Amino acid sequence: MKSILSLCQEVADLAAVKRPESLFNSSLMSDNIFLSVAKSALDSLLRYGDWPELIKEGILLTSPRRKTYLISEICPDFYALLLDTIYIKDTHEKIIGAITPKDWMKSRYFYDNGTAIKFRLAHNAIQFLSLPDYPVKIVFQYRSSGICSDAKTFAVKSELTSDDDIPLFDPYLVKLGILWRWLKRNGMDYAEEYNEYELELKKKFAANYSLRDIPLDASADFPNEGVRLNVKVVC
Repeated sequence: MKSILSLCQEVADLAAVKRPESLFNSSLMSDNIFLSVAKSALDSLLRYGDWPELIKEGILLTSPRRKTYLISEICPDFYALLLDTIYIKDTHEKIIGAITPKDWMKSRYFYDNGTAIKFRLAHNAIQFLSLPDYPVKIVFQYRSSGICSDAKTFAVKSELTSDDDIPLFDPYLVKLGILWRWLKRNGMDYAEEYNEYELELKKKFAANYSLRDIPLDASADFPNEGVRLNVKVVC
């Protein structure tokens, strides 16, 4: 595992410039530039998509008559909700959401076809149209806002704070992202490095989703899953 400082030092070697000795304890403009582009590279990867490294599970236990829940209270590191992953845990019932503003207005003020639980994300909160009169445990998956981990505690953090912080993303991809941004920041030609980064980014992101577990049988709760094998029997 490579720290953010070591990755910046490798970029400095590629750019044939002086290595930064520290990103956080230096007054040199060159070191400050490395820190700036490193933060930009990690923030960009966070926003690119649903990286497996960032996927976490959240749990919400509802209370009777309470329809609004602050996301920060449920998941302090919340960045984005993964739709179609939201279930009532005890019944395996799927929740409909997040519904569009148009559907929210129709269901709230005019008519509501069906009894499914519906919600929307608004004002940094999950707002339900209606809930049962008894506590319900709702499970879901979300994308974390983490971009790095502490080298000593391994705690995931949403921002860089130390030279020893370890990016959560592929180190080679991070290094390429820092390199082309550093070249651009310093007024140098970065087209070739940017194209290499974009190609590697798409390859890496696609590879994360090309390898999935294949369920060999369907379950009662999820009957559409499973693999059908057409076997010709020869006697």
